Amino acid sequence: MRTIGHWLTSPWRRSVAAALAGALPVLAFPAPSLWWFAYVALVPWILLARSAPTARRAAYDGWWGGFGFLVAVHHWLLPSLHVFIFLIAVLLGALWAPWGMLIRRFLGGAPSPGRGAAALLVLPSAWLAVELVRSWQGLGGPWGMLGSSQWQVGPALRLASVGGVWLLSFLVVAVNVALAVLVSVRESRVPAVASLVATAAATSAAWAWAPHPDADGRVRIAVVQPGVVDGQDSGDKRFDREEQLTRRLAGQDVDLVVWGESSVGFDLGDRPDLARRVAALSRDTGADVLVNVDARRSDRPGIYKSSVLVGPDGPTGQRYDKMRLVPFGEYIPARSLLGWATSVGKAAGEDRRRGTEQVVMNVGHGLRIGPLVCFETAFPDMSRHLTEDGADLLLGQTSTSSFQHSWAPEQHASLAALRAAETGRPMVHATLTGVSAVYGPGGQRLGPWLGTDESTARVYDVPLAHGVTPYVRYGDWPVHGALLVLAALCGAEGVRALRLRRNGPEPLVPRARTVHESPARPGR
Repeated sequence: MRTIGHWLTSPWRRSVAAALAGALPVLAFPAPSLWWFAYVALVPWILLARSAPTARRAAYDGWWGGFGFLVAVHHWLLPSLHVFIFLIAVLLGALWAPWGMLIRRFLGGAPSPGRGAAALLVLPSAWLAVELVRSWQGLGGPWGMLGSSQWQVGPALRLASVGGVWLLSFLVVAVNVALAVLVSVRESRVPAVASLVATAAATSAAWAWAPHPDADGRVRIAVVQPGVVDGQDSGDKRFDREEQLTRRLAGQDVDLVVWGESSVGFDLGDRPDLARRVAALSRDTGADVLVNVDARRSDRPGIYKSSVLVGPDGPTGQRYDKMRLVPFGEYIPARSLLGWATSVGKAAGEDRRRGTEQVVMNVGHGLRIGPLVCFETAFPDMSRHLTEDGADLLLGQTSTSSFQHSWAPEQHASLAALRAAETGRPMVHATLTGVSAVYGPGGQRLGPWLGTDESTARVYDVPLAHGVTPYVRYGDWPVHGALLVLAALCGAEGVRALRLRRNGPEPLVPRARTVHESPARPGR
């Protein structure tokens, strides 16, 4: 331990250690998907910040740890963003600087049991505040929220139906804090054990109390995944492949056929021949076809990504234009300042246009669907609002074709499990090149994933449920609770600072007596 402590006396070595510690949680996400590792992954980072000699150094530990975390969970963007991924990680990593300071404030030195107990509430709340800020679409969106690493854990999915992915993040951080206290702060081990017991009790209570979505119907959804199509005229070739795969669905009694993001590279108003071909597929299969058009619109200026429903007579008029665009990938923030990014990586040469509202579509058979495009499936509020608006089935149309040989396809596919569990609605995650996946209303996986090496069309029997989960009813209440905790902390610190200013600092040595004072009655 002394050797490690001496090695960490160098500021740069300590910063490197913080970055490596911050990167550890990435192993809990797909593709490694070591979900259990999330409950211990933050412990080294916490112990490092706890040992910081000053509050400033603890802030740097938090900052560099945040840098490592963001680079790790977004490493698959490196071929597209190049140096920008490090710039973004440096800027957003600063969000964890206050978290590092709070670790030292509550766990540094030899904290009392009271401080240790407070840390179990304050530190997870501060983490949630960081996730809230970076979840803003302009800062990249909520990719890599810690709670989303629990997408395949049954009890965690039940908790998601109560408080969303926010509640899972809070509990995962609380367990990490408790374990860090157990291994490093003898005086606070009792509240740490109590926290672990409380977490287990809360999970058990949610399992027993949270409404379980009961299936009250069933639909057959076909996912068409054409696979990688490269080379000249790839748009036309992809369409031909999707058409070929969709024809195989004839006679399989499907209720809806879903194509992935950018499955049609031409506006159907400009290419009526393509609209007629999709309409013919709808007649052959007996189901509407939901395509995704990535093209310059014929009826208004600009390029849109749009979910378009096509029936046996052509486009039905039901359309959803993507609202939350991927920074740099689909638009460049402050293009006048950062437009040079197009010469460094694969940034958008022209900004896509945004839609203005979410849409619930009626596809017949009494089925109402709520489409989402690409990384919109990472936003829990969007799927919740679609559910409130009456969607029976959530649909994500996406493409991770630029990141085929990374961890991105698996991680993106896993997010749909959380959205299904939060809302109590099944969700279909349909991609161009994999991974495509389908989940039931409790977040359970239905059928096999379609991997990145598959070009196929597959039909899934999807159960429907129409109950209202606590998360849909009450929204992001864990975030509101965390903000109240932090507001109370700021208030308490303000009162403490005011008292110190009024009374002055406590004397370091007893006040000296004068010759006129009696030892028994000082100061009279």
